[in-house]
Amino acid sequence: MEWIALALGLVVLIWAIWTYNRLVKKRNRVATAWSDIDVQLTRRHDLVPNLVSVVKRYAEHERDTLTSVTELRSQALATESPARLGVIENELEALLSRLLVLREDYPDLKASDNFRQLSDQLVDVENHLQYARRYYNGSVRDLNTLIAQFPDLLIARLFKFEEAEFYTADSEQRAAPRVEIAR
Repeated sequence: MEWIALALGLVVLIWAIWTYNRLVKKRNRVATAWSDIDVQLTRRHDLVPNLVSVVKRYAEHERDTLTSVTELRSQALATESPARLGVIENELEALLSRLLVLREDYPDLKASDNFRQLSDQLVDVENHLQYARRYYNGSVRDLNTLIAQFPDLLIARLFKFEEAEFYTADSEQRAAPRVEIAR
């Protein structure tokens, strides 16, 4: 009888260790995925001052848009909440799209090699950012599911694992128009 109790205790201990390690792995995957988003946002934020500078030279009366882009960039750099950052970044994306549309209104801007190169880089960053967001949200989903499922939630609660926030956009941001850059 002692052997049965000992074997059962050993099985429970192995399960607890295995579950704890899975939770740590999922939490680390969420952190890594968030870091990937951060890298792409940093790339985007590094492009913004250059893009604003190029547009300023050609479109003096677009100052409000340029000011808004700069302000949103500062807000994005200062926030740490994935949900809030999602809203700010989507607003920034809409304004950057508007800047890219300016090339149609200003032929000199359209002909600018700097603007063309920055536009191409921005499109590349947006594509990478979209992938990073999907990967992050998938990682969050996996972690949150594991934390919520019985019996894994027993270990999650014992070691105070918390659900992660999804990277989201509000409904107004989801409806933002897509912009195609003419070549």
